[in-house]
Amino acid sequence: MLESVRQLLEQSPMLTLFAVIGLGYALGQVSVLGFSLGVGAVLFAGLFVGAMTPKAAPPGMVGSIGLIMFLYGIGIQYGRQFFAGLRGPGLKWNLIACAGVLAALAVTLLLGKVAGISVPLSMGLFSGSLTNTAALQAAIDAAGSADPAIGYSATYPFGVIGPIFCLFAFARFVKPRLAAVPGSVKTLEIALSEPPCETVADLISSLPPGVELIAIRQGGANKLPEAHTRLTAGDAVLLVGAPETLEKTQLALGPAAPGTLIKDRKALDLVRVFVSRPEIVGTPLWKVAFPEGMDAKIAEVRRGDSLLFPHPDLLLEYGDCVGVVASREALPHIRRHFGDSLKSTAEFSYASVGLGMSLGVLLGLLKIPVPGLGSFSLGLAGGPLLVALVLGQFRRIGSLSWHIPLSANITLRNFGLTLFLAALGLGSGGPFVKTVSETGFMLPGIGAVIILAAMLVVLLLGQHVFKLSSDDLYGVASGAAGNPAILAYANRALQSDRVDAAYATIFPSMTIAKIICVQVVIGILHP
Repeated sequence: MLESVRQLLEQSPMLTLFAVIGLGYALGQVSVLGFSLGVGAVLFAGLFVGAMTPKAAPPGMVGSIGLIMFLYGIGIQYGRQFFAGLRGPGLKWNLIACAGVLAALAVTLLLGKVAGISVPLSMGLFSGSLTNTAALQAAIDAAGSADPAIGYSATYPFGVIGPIFCLFAFARFVKPRLAAVPGSVKTLEIALSEPPCETVADLISSLPPGVELIAIRQGGANKLPEAHTRLTAGDAVLLVGAPETLEKTQLALGPAAPGTLIKDRKALDLVRVFVSRPEIVGTPLWKVAFPEGMDAKIAEVRRGDSLLFPHPDLLLEYGDCVGVVASREALPHIRRHFGDSLKSTAEFSYASVGLGMSLGVLLGLLKIPVPGLGSFSLGLAGGPLLVALVLGQFRRIGSLSWHIPLSANITLRNFGLTLFLAALGLGSGGPFVKTVSETGFMLPGIGAVIILAAMLVVLLLGQHVFKLSSDDLYGVASGAAGNPAILAYANRALQSDRVDAAYATIFPSMTIAKIICVQVVIGILHP
C-alpha cells in the first residue's frame, strides 16, 4: 500500500505539491499551548513527504515563482514604511535590529566553526533561526547547493518559538511601557454657542491641519457646508480628524453637541462605497468631481484596515472604501459614480505586476562588484524585493498603478510563500533526514543559541540604551526575527498599533541585510 502511494506521488509531482500544501496547512492549525506553526508547517510536511518520495520534487521554477510572488507583495505593501524608516525613529529601530542580526551572524560563524559545519549549512542555520526565506534562497543561489535548506529546516521551529518565549519572559521581568499612540480618524459634533466666524468659508480656513468640516446643522436641518453660508448661535458642525486634534478644535469652538446631526438622516446620509471605476482610480480627492447637480462630501477613506483622513492630495486606489455624505436621493448615483464593486478589493493591474517582477528579476541577475570581495548579486530574493519597495513608495507612475489592494496582496503573498515552502521541503526531504540522523540535536541547538543572541541584543539595546517604548520594541524584535507568528504574539501581548508600524518599518531592511550577510559570507568563506 505504502509503495503504491509512493509511486503515485513520484509519478505526479503536481499532485504531491498540492497534497503537501493541504497537509501542511492542516498541521499548521494545530495549537499547542497557544502556539501553532501556521504556514511554516508546509515546509515540514514537504520534508516528511520528500523524505519518502525523493523523486516527487517539482521543477525548481515552481519554488522560485512562489518566492518572487511573496517578496513582491511584501515590497509593494511596505515600501513607504521602509523609506520612512530611513529617517526619524525608524533609523533608530533599524540600527537596533541590525545589531541583533549581526550578533546572530557572529554566533552562527563561531558555533559553525567549532562544530565543523560547512559555511552553506551554517548560513542555512542563520536563515532558519531568523525565519527568513529570502535569505535562504540567497544562500542556496550563492552556494549552488541545497545545503542551506537543511540547516533552515532544522532551526526554523526555534526561530518561531524562541522569539515568542523571549518576549514572554521579557514581559515578566520588565513592566511594559506603552507610547502615546495617535488615535484613528474620528468624527465630532460641536455646538456653536457663539460662532467664531461669520461664514462657513471663514470657519474652514480657521480649522487646524488634519480637521475637515463635513456638515452643518441650522434650523433643525442638516446640510452640506457651503462657503457663503452664514453661521449663527445654536448651529452645529460635524468635523472629522484625529482625536487629539479634534480636542484642541473643540476648546476653540465650543462644547460637544448631543449628536443630533449624526442621528438625523432625513436630509443627509452617509454611504460607504468601494472604488472600482477606472476613471476614479488614481484621482486625488480634490479632483473627484460628482455628477452635475449632485452635492456630496467625502468624509473618510478606508484602505484595508486603516481609516485615512480625507486629505485633498490622497489618491484613490482600487478597493478603497469611501464614506460619502450626500442627500438620500443621491445615494444610488454615488454608488454608480464610484463603481461600488466588491470585486475591486481583489483588482490590480497584471501589467504592472508583470513589469515590476520582471524588473526585480533583472536587478537580481546583475553582478554588483565589491572591492576586495569580488562581486555578488541580489538574486531572486533581493532583486524583486528591492524593486517592489521602490514601486511601493511611488505607488503610481502616470497612469500605471503599482498598488495592490490589501486583500489581493495578502493572497498573492501567502500563496507564493506556500508554493516556495512546499517545493523547498519536497526537494530537501532526503538530505534533511540524512543530516539530522548524523548530527542529532546539534543543529537545532545551534539554532536556539543563534536566535537567543539576536533577541537579547535587540531587547537589551532597545530597553536600556535607546529607551524605546515596549510596543515599539516588540515591533522591532518581531521585525528582526521576521516570522509573522511572532508579530501576531506581540500584538496579542500589547494590543498597540505601534507594534505593526515598527515591524513594517524594519522588516524589509532586515530582509535585505540578511540576504547580503549570507551572500557575503558564502562568497568569502566558501571555496
